[in-house]
Amino acid sequence: MFKPLTLLSVSALALLSFNASANCDDGEIVIKFSHVTNTDKHPKGIAASLLEERVNTEMNGKACMQVFPNSTLYDDDKVLEALLNGDVQLAAPSLSKFEKFTKKYRIFDLPFLFEDVAAVDKFQNSEAGDKLKNAMKRRGLVGLEFWHNGMKQMSANKPLMMPEDAKGLKFRVQASDVLVAQFEQLGANPQKMSFKEVYGGLQTKVIDGQENTWSNIYGKKFFEVQDGVTETNHGILDYLVVTSNDFWTELPDDVRTQLDTILMEVTQTRNSESFKVNQANKENVIAAGGTVRTLTPEQRQAWVDALQPVWKKFEKDIGAELIDAALASNQLLDKASSEALVSP
Repeated sequence: MFKPLTLLSVSALALLSFNASANCDDGEIVIKFSHVTNTDKHPKGIAASLLEERVNTEMNGKACMQVFPNSTLYDDDKVLEALLNGDVQLAAPSLSKFEKFTKKYRIFDLPFLFEDVAAVDKFQNSEAGDKLKNAMKRRGLVGLEFWHNGMKQMSANKPLMMPEDAKGLKFRVQASDVLVAQFEQLGANPQKMSFKEVYGGLQTKVIDGQENTWSNIYGKKFFEVQDGVTETNHGILDYLVVTSNDFWTELPDDVRTQLDTILMEVTQTRNSESFKVNQANKENVIAAGGTVRTLTPEQRQAWVDALQPVWKKFEKDIGAELIDAALASNQLLDKASSEALVSP
């Protein structure tokens, strides 16, 4: 049976007062939202803060949201277990983190599958995207909304202009078999590492490079300990706002409906701004003295060709039909919708 979270231990209260901005009243349903980014310069952090503000204003007396950023409660590698245990109620891990729950999400890690964020948005809002949200229900997780970060870039301790430049380098990757295969295809050495360890790993040369969005590269200052960043736009880094099936189904109907509506509206608002946030952070990297390298069309095609075999390796797990639906999203974009998501 659903039990509102109204009693906290002394130690939990201390943690709450230090990390979360909302003070909840007795009788309110407490919704803890754990994520790993900052709150003011990152698309996920900005969206989570807006969600918290709206829930605590519009659902006052019924529900109270507490957001814990910067891995202050859990990093993305542990937060899904925390959801299932009822220790947090919402999270927004990157899509690679669902590897243990479904192989279908591997589609988002395939290199050069999506042309841009607008194509990703089209796919996620299609029938195929809706099915993906519900792909983990039997494992106890419910996907609510996809949140955009942006397209990924590559950085290393040397220039990366051609695929062979990555050979022999140690690249940090998320816990994703597709991302491991991506860098192995380049002759590099992938190293699985949590997000909070990346800066230190680059600084101490435990790893030589990484892939990330402009928001992550600037927000975590990765550019400070790299030779430069190459604008490859080779993949997408997005998130799924997720909860446990137990928590979601046991909410009172009116609370669940209102929370779902607010979340949908926040998603629409912030996803439309994610490209601008990333472009601003690219400019921030340059302004802070970071080096940004741009590929010629011929150089980029060399990367596309080099990484194409990765698709075939995972086609059986993902499903050819799902890959075809993603590719169709590149072609179905009308000019207006594309410009809305990828124009400054």
